[in-house]
Amino acid sequence: MGAQLDVDKDPGDRGRVRLAPPQWLVSGLRPQSTPIVWPAVARAGVALAAPLAVGFATDQPTYGALVSMGALSGVIGDTADAYRMRVFNIAVPQLFGAIGVTLGTLVYGDGWLAVIALTLVALVSGMISSIGAVASVSGLLLLLNAVVGAGLPMPSPWWKAPLLLTLGGLFVLLLTLLGWPLRNRVPERAAVAATYRSVAELLEAAGTPAYDAKRQAVTQSLNTAYDLVLARRTRDHGRRSPLVRLLAQLNVVIPLVEAAPAAHLRGRPLPTEIPAAVRELATAVEQARTGPVPDLALPEPGKPSERAVDAALRHAAVVVHTPDPDPYNVDDRLGRPAALRIRLRRGARNVLFSQASWRYGLRLALCIGLAQALVSLVAVPRSYWVALTVTFVLKPDFGSVFSRAVLRALGTAVGLVTAAAVLAEVPRGWWDVPVMVVLAALIPAFSAKGYAFQTAAITPVILLLSDVLNHQGFALVLPRLWDSLIGCGISLVAGYLLWPESWHTRIGDRLADAVGDAAGYVECAFASAGPDQAERVRRRRRIYRDLSVVRSEFQRALTEPPPTGARAAAWWPLVVAVERIVDAATAARVRVNHGAAAPAPSEVAEVARELRSLADGLRASSTLVEVRASLTGPEDSVLAPLRQEVRAARAIASPR
Repeated sequence: MGAQLDVDKDPGDRGRVRLAPPQWLVSGLRPQSTPIVWPAVARAGVALAAPLAVGFATDQPTYGALVSMGALSGVIGDTADAYRMRVFNIAVPQLFGAIGVTLGTLVYGDGWLAVIALTLVALVSGMISSIGAVASVSGLLLLLNAVVGAGLPMPSPWWKAPLLLTLGGLFVLLLTLLGWPLRNRVPERAAVAATYRSVAELLEAAGTPAYDAKRQAVTQSLNTAYDLVLARRTRDHGRRSPLVRLLAQLNVVIPLVEAAPAAHLRGRPLPTEIPAAVRELATAVEQARTGPVPDLALPEPGKPSERAVDAALRHAAVVVHTPDPDPYNVDDRLGRPAALRIRLRRGARNVLFSQASWRYGLRLALCIGLAQALVSLVAVPRSYWVALTVTFVLKPDFGSVFSRAVLRALGTAVGLVTAAAVLAEVPRGWWDVPVMVVLAALIPAFSAKGYAFQTAAITPVILLLSDVLNHQGFALVLPRLWDSLIGCGISLVAGYLLWPESWHTRIGDRLADAVGDAAGYVECAFASAGPDQAERVRRRRRIYRDLSVVRSEFQRALTEPPPTGARAAAWWPLVVAVERIVDAATAARVRVNHGAAAPAPSEVAEVARELRSLADGLRASSTLVEVRASLTGPEDSVLAPLRQEVRAARAIASPR
């Protein structure tokens, strides 16, 4: 958990040992390369500063500060691209935030009643957070606003605070939707075009070591594009809708993605004309161009893998440039969301009967209860900050609890330095407005760089708004640091160390499910009579989506301190091996489709049997155990590369 020892390799410094920070801390403090969304930066500055200006102009600065607090919640939740999704991402959480601040206001100053109320709110917040992204943000705002309402004096009557906070969130939503008439369907079209560009990079990397990283980027891009397009298709059923064309353009890129593994197995890069042609298609998609299909100057294909790429690319060019694709030949079942009532029923069932939901809800309730009980027993001024820290640290879908606690403490310390300078040097009043413009604009800019950076940006904003409400000035700074450290300590002890699953996580179960699905996919891909091509594509998409989730979970586990991080690092090669197995199976199917001999049923059954044996072993053991697979078959079979990948996966040994 502590610093790592690093032996200096310089011969002149032999024997010297220097301390180096642990890898999980370095990775958390390293800024991510995500680009800054400048419109979001401008919206944040306006959304938080304008209410303050109105409050000062009307001699009601408290009301302005509350509206700005609501706007802060909206800025944090404004993470979607498509406008319809942004409505849900901002508006729905605001409703839960209004409920939270109402409950908190009703128990303000009531001591142990506040402890009980916030503990129950934390239980509900934690449980509903497991439903999905919107529910997660809703649960966060429910608890955050309840904590703020129970810790800060709010204007009376009771309905005024929730109304003002909701107005702030709706103001952010209004600013967000101003561009909807001008940019309708632009986010969806941009996502589809981005998928084409990622496929171009994948084909460009075929036969090179960069292929694996590009394949992961394609998977993420496909997931994003399908989520955007299909989510809108649930409310747009027109057969001549522009979304039908977008969906056709997205579906037709799948054969190119499937042909990429076969091209990669050739062992040499593809001609540069191929990725260049795919990039031209991306531009056509983004500009919504139609017209005659351009003449693709592609080299003459020879082998099955080359014919697969050529056929897929020419078919994609036809669909991209066709103004009205056949609406009845557009398959939107590759991930189309279920009806709203079905999703609500599934969500309720997951909340009430899921062990993970109850475990997280109880863990969050325990920590919030302890935080609130502590400040009820010990005289801590403005003690809501302790529970506020616990809430931010214990978000399960935001990363490792341990690393978030450490990064939260570091980010808060940096944010407090900024807040101290503002509170000490800037006079209260109208000067708060330009300062808020700058500080608020930093939130979306820094949030893209990592959790510690986001914390450093949010901390001075919250402190400045708190000072407008309670007029403590510079005296707020040092108590907030101690409150943050106390909250981080409670999260580490009661939310991490007391729960063995946090640091003895069985990280192989989900991977085992993916391996089992891969076995079914192999059988489906080479069945002589069975599922059609669309079913095979759906299975492959589902496996890649599941593997994307597995990869995210493993990357999160890598940020944990030992032993969890070390165990995840040992299992990581197997995650890559399973992805390569699915790639090899897809490549074999593509080669068969373009002239190669189909494998014998016994070969297919043998590979599927080995994969299911691997899945069973992953479920039964918490460590990796080396197994020598005795796979047989002709060396010239299309399944030869697949057998090689299965052998490699089975031969991965546990760490010594």
